[in-house]
Amino acid sequence: MDITKFKSGFVSIIGKPNVGKSTIMNILLNEKLSIISPKPQTTRQNVKGILNDENKQIIFLDTPGFVKARYELHEKMLEYIRNSLQDSDIVLFVTDANHFPTDYDLEILKFLKKIKVPKLAIINKIDLVTQDVIKEKIEILSKENFELIIPLSAKEEKIREVILIAVEQFLPLHPPFYALDEMSDLPMKFFVQELIRERIFHNYGDEIPYSSTVIVEHYKDLGNKVDIEATIWLERKTQKIIVIGKNGEKIKKMRIEAEKEIHSLVQKRVKLNLWIKIKANWRKKTNALKEFGY
Repeated sequence: MDITKFKSGFVSIIGKPNVGKSTIMNILLNEKLSIISPKPQTTRQNVKGILNDENKQIIFLDTPGFVKARYELHEKMLEYIRNSLQDSDIVLFVTDANHFPTDYDLEILKFLKKIKVPKLAIINKIDLVTQDVIKEKIEILSKENFELIIPLSAKEEKIREVILIAVEQFLPLHPPFYALDEMSDLPMKFFVQELIRERIFHNYGDEIPYSSTVIVEHYKDLGNKVDIEATIWLERKTQKIIVIGKNGEKIKKMRIEAEKEIHSLVQKRVKLNLWIKIKANWRKKTNALKEFGY
């Protein structure tokens, strides 16, 4: 490795909820680090993933979807976005070809005008619209201050190569910030919590996912298997009944699914125990958010 020619930098992925930011980051990393669901606001914190090769290190930050703040939790999510942009060398703005420009898109574009680093726009989900619509979206974005505009579909095989070539053009010369075998600087507990939370988003209706959070109390690596104790925090006792389900069937199904997802990550047998506790209106309380790691 020629350190004088090595490139390294931070790339923030920003956009409104459900435009495919997390899917794109997982494709770029060839690894599932960001959780995914059809529901908006699945990502609540910045998820850091590191891509290494002999010539470069790209530190991707998958940010929460940009929302209007209704709770203290939303304020924290917006703070994560602002912090990531302050530290970025490049910004990837991701939008949805079918719906752009929404009010949220326009808010983000206004915000990005203040950011003095290279910005690339990704128009995702072009498989859902006509060529005329794609041209219209490109024309709108061409009036903004983007170095490149990349229309694509996350279903295409070549999108990883296309985005990485584009990003590397603007990546600064810099020694690696992290060891070249690291995939993230976040602890395994964080990813386990996220995978359990993903299963909540997939298994329950609109109310439960947004009123819940997950804390891993114990994570024990026993060599050939891991033992995990995790608590699901909810806002109301009535929600606990829904999460457990009749004869415990709902939470059992979710636990089994979570064990499979965690196994895929750690490549070991997984024993997961889940507990449920209540903290009323935790999304609106600063102290509760700190307690839960936000």
